[in-house]
Formats: sequence, structure tokens, C-alpha cells
Amino acid sequence: MTGKIILCDCAGSQRLDVDAIEAGGLTCSRVHTALCTHEITKAARFLTEPDVTIACGQEQAVFEDLAAELGVEAPGFVDLRDRAGWSEEGAKAGPKMAALVAESQLPSAQSQSFDVISEGVCLVFGTARAALPMAEMLAESLAVTVVLTDEAEPPMDRRFDCVRGHIRRLIGALGGFRVEIDGFQELEPGGRGEFTFAPPRDGAESECDIVIDVTGDTPLVPAPKKRDGYLRADPRDPLALSRLAFDAVQLVGTFEKPLYVRLDPSLCAHSRAGQTGCSNCLDICPTGAILPDGDHVAIDPGICAGCGACAALCPSTAITYDDPPLSHLVSRLQVLAGTYSSSAGNAPRLLVHEKHGAEMIRLSARFGRGLPADVIPFELEVISGFGHAEMLAALALGFSDVTILLAPTTDRDALTRESVLCEANAGSGRVTLLDESDPDRMSYALYAAENQENIAKPILPLGNRRQIARLSAQALNRSAEAPLPLPENAPYGAVLVDTDACTLCLSCVSLCPSGALMDNPDMPQLRFQEDACLQCGLCRNICPEDAITLEPRLDLSEAALTQKILNEEEPFACVECGSLFGVKSTIERVMEKLSGTHPMFATTAQARMIQMCDNCRVNAQFQSDDNPFKGKERPRPRTTDDYLNARRDH
Repeated sequence: MTGKIILCDCAGSQRLDVDAIEAGGLTCSRVHTALCTHEITKAARFLTEPDVTIACGQEQAVFEDLAAELGVEAPGFVDLRDRAGWSEEGAKAGPKMAALVAESQLPSAQSQSFDVISEGVCLVFGTARAALPMAEMLAESLAVTVVLTDEAEPPMDRRFDCVRGHIRRLIGALGGFRVEIDGFQELEPGGRGEFTFAPPRDGAESECDIVIDVTGDTPLVPAPKKRDGYLRADPRDPLALSRLAFDAVQLVGTFEKPLYVRLDPSLCAHSRAGQTGCSNCLDICPTGAILPDGDHVAIDPGICAGCGACAALCPSTAITYDDPPLSHLVSRLQVLAGTYSSSAGNAPRLLVHEKHGAEMIRLSARFGRGLPADVIPFELEVISGFGHAEMLAALALGFSDVTILLAPTTDRDALTRESVLCEANAGSGRVTLLDESDPDRMSYALYAAENQENIAKPILPLGNRRQIARLSAQALNRSAEAPLPLPENAPYGAVLVDTDACTLCLSCVSLCPSGALMDNPDMPQLRFQEDACLQCGLCRNICPEDAITLEPRLDLSEAALTQKILNEEEPFACVECGSLFGVKSTIERVMEKLSGTHPMFATTAQARMIQMCDNCRVNAQFQSDDNPFKGKERPRPRTTDDYLNARRDH
């Protein structure tokens, strides 16, 4: 690790442990007191050096402007004061400072994105009292069309179009909305007197870039605050309407939007042969960006708001979060835990939070107790995608527990479900969802929390989410002998088969999306590999005998990685050639039900065909009197004599 950390104790208000910070392999400057004010010339000299990181988060804009004036690259930044120095335990925060500095030196994750183009075509709908003033405000900046939802007279202002109707359906997002309107009446501006509307018609369709909803009614899209380009406000609030108009004008141009998630349809366990299996992502998506698409799902990147809940709940890793990817997140956790431990720290605790949590930490540091010395803050853009695999990885890397600080806007369903699953694998008390909006109460909760022991031998979890979860659970349960029981809907578990009911039809094998259920081409066997099972339920749904049940659990032994036989029977020997085929009990049951009773198997010779393999059955049918393969008698080939005899002049 290379680079130089520029330290400042913010007017002597914090103690910086230089030795602990340098133990991570970085060089530190001497501790300054006011780099942002009367020591700004010293800061300017530091900015001309390569690989400089300034240990200040509050005055980041000041140093970025200074770098711009000097014509040099902006430095890196790491906030040590609010997250470590300003605390009741600030004197003991040296290991945490070293960990935070080491994490700041990691390269940023590279994520993919796509361009969203908005040309300013805007649709405003609502009553005339609210929609027309909004259109007048926007007419000079956007191409506005107003859809009046009441019977008010149309305006004389021709700077914008005006129609009447009711929006039946709205799909899409910024730059690509599609709208369907019933009772559509187009304005007829010709003639004297007031404008009139054409006769109504249903099913009118149009496209636009921006949609402004001033009806005050139920929004037309789920999670409207997360839908780019869909703006709505209370029509009775003039200030909210003014802000909405201002926001709408800004939505013109080309915007870069991240591709938050990545989908591999070949791994999706949503459906097979018309049978529905996993629907976790469909059920959890707050914006409706995920829809069924045949045997798998499809994700609309324009609608996706990047909450990550779908990736957290996906049992097969068909959906993975990509902004940032899981590997980058694990690298950050590894550096934080490893550096804290190497700097003489013991049993660190992880505090996962969003921007709202970062502000609470700053307020607590400035006006309250701050964070405990062993609590390491870990900021993410969104925390709803921080699932059980990430929680288990943190514990396996050396954190003693994980606290997730919820924000008022956090989607909580996935977090609640995943925290329960994590504790089933790691033990109770290891994961806490902290729902506090007061900085002081947040601090008191962290100080009062019961300390947990961290893992004795931390590991480095590698692979996809399923592999990371398994490796971490093994490290956290080294003495476990029996499989760990898991809650319902867990993505790990066993398939249990009622051998008395199972006929080895192998319908479950043909539908299993992960290959956990297998057959044996040489023997009537149903095989199962527990490590691959997604607990999607397709096998249970398709089983005609209702012989399959699912048991949520996690088997950490090597047995879960090998195939085991769930059911097997003796094969039947063909009565003609002796080759093995089918299942003996099934053939005997068919003989019992059909022989001598069904018209197709009324005679002994016909019934005997049931006991033949495919090849012998075809041969027997071909040689029978009522050969089903026999066609009409072939006509005799015509010869020259036939043609000559047919001639009249011959």
C-alpha cells in the first residue's frame, strides 16, 4: 500500500493515533491543526504530491476547489473525525482509524451504465385547476401536453396541447413512458367561440419523456418516488407544485444511469413447463421493474431503482448486484476487519448504513457521544440488498456482529427476511436492524449492545453468493454435526421423497433448474445433490403423486456436495431380449390394470407388448396382423409395355 495521509486534528478537537495509522503501510504527515483555514498554504503544497489523501470529510469542497486552482488532480478523502475521533472513546480509536484509512485506499468499483435520453416531451394530467397552471409554467421549456381529467373548458393558450381523458395505463420511465388513455378527446381549435373537444374514444396511445401527476389520487406506478421521470405533488400545495416544475425542467438531456443488477436467464428458477417455481424477485421488487418472461424473468433497467433486494433474495444467483459487485464489497470488508485486527484491535463491530446514517453519525459525533471505538461504519448507496451472504461474510472475516442502521426510506422486507436467515446460520444476536432516527438514541443503542465474540480464525469468502454463504457458515459452525435448520423460504435445503408414493416418473428431474435432482441412465434411480438445491418448489409442484416435500436446512458436511439416492427400484427385464428398462413395479402395475381389460391389450400377445422394451415392441407390432406401420399395398411399377398397350394405335 502506497500513498500519504495528510492529518489534521480539527483545531485540537480529536486525538490522531499516527502509529496505528502507519501500521497499515501508509505514510502520515505530522498532525496539523487547521489545514482548511490558516494552514491552507501547507495544504496547497501537499496537493502537488502524488497519491495524497486528506483526513477530512467536512471541508472536501474547499480542498477540491484548491486543487482546481492549482491545476492538479483532486486528492482522496477519508473522514476520521466524525467516524472515529469525535467520540467518548476517541482515545481508543486508533485501530478503527487505521482500518478506515486502509479502506479509503481501495480503488473504486467500476460499474456499467447506459444513456437515458429525454427530449423534454412532457405529459401533465389532472384537473384544470392544477394542470393548466403547471403547463403554463413549463410551456417555455418543455413540449407540454395536458390531459384534463375533469369537464372544465379548454384553455385558449396554444403554447401547449390540451386533451381530455383518463389514463388507463402508464409504463416505462424517464425518456420512455408509454401511456394509454380512455375517453380520449382531442381538442378542435377551429371555428369561432370556445374550443371544443372531439367525440371520446378508448385505447388512445402516446409516448413521452416526463410525466407530471397533479391529480392528488393514487399514483399510476408502484413506488412513485423511485420512478425516474414520474413527478407528482399535492395539487393543494403551491410550494410543492413550484418545486415540481423546477425539477421537471431539469429532466432534459442525456443522463447516465447505472445498470444496477445483472441477470443470467439460464440460472433463473422462475418457471418450467408452465409450472411456477421461484417468485422472490417478482414479489420483492418495489418498482415493478421485474416481470415474468417465459421460463425466466426480465428486468427493465430504466425502471429499476437499484435497491438490490432482488439480488439478496435470488436463490440461484441468476440476479446479481453490480453497482458495486459483491467481490468489491467483500474486499472492503476484508480490509476493514484485517487492518483493525493487525492494529491491535479486537472483535470489531460492523455498522452498515446509507447516506442518512452518515448524517446521523456526523450529528452524533458533533453533539453527542459519537460511535464506540469498536464500531466500524460501512457506508453503502443502498442497504436493502445487504443480504445474508454479505452478513455471513462480514462475520466470517472477523466482525463480531453486524448492525444495519435503517433509514426512513429503506425497503425493509428483504432485510428482515435476510437477517433472520443469517442468524439461523450464525447464531442469534449477531445481526441487528437498528431503526433509530435520533442520533443520540442511535449512539446509546450501540454503546449498550452486548459484545459478541468474533471468529477465532477469519477466512476469505470467495465465489458467488451461495458459495460465500456456505463457506462463511462452515467457518462459523466448525463444530456443527447436524444440518442447520433454516426458516421457511430459505434458498438451501433438502428434497424429501415418499418412496411408497413415488413411481420414479422423473418429472421432477426434467424440471429441476439447478440440476439438484438427477436420474441414472442405467438404473431406475432418483438422485439428489443438496448443495445445488434452490428450494424453488418446482419439483414439488410437478410431482403427480405428491410424493415430494421440501426441508429448509443447510448441511455443511461434505455429504451435501455428493449425490445420494432418494429412491430406486428394480428394473424390469424385457421378456424378448432381456434388456433392462423401466421400473418393475410400474410395469407390473400397468399389466394388472390393462391386461385383458383394455381393448388394446385384450389378447395375451397384445398384453405381452407391455413387457417389452422399445425395440422389441416395435418389432412385435411390425410382425402382427394389424401392423400399425403397414400402409396400403404398393402399386405395380409401370413398364414400357404398359404404356404401349395403353396406346390406341398400337
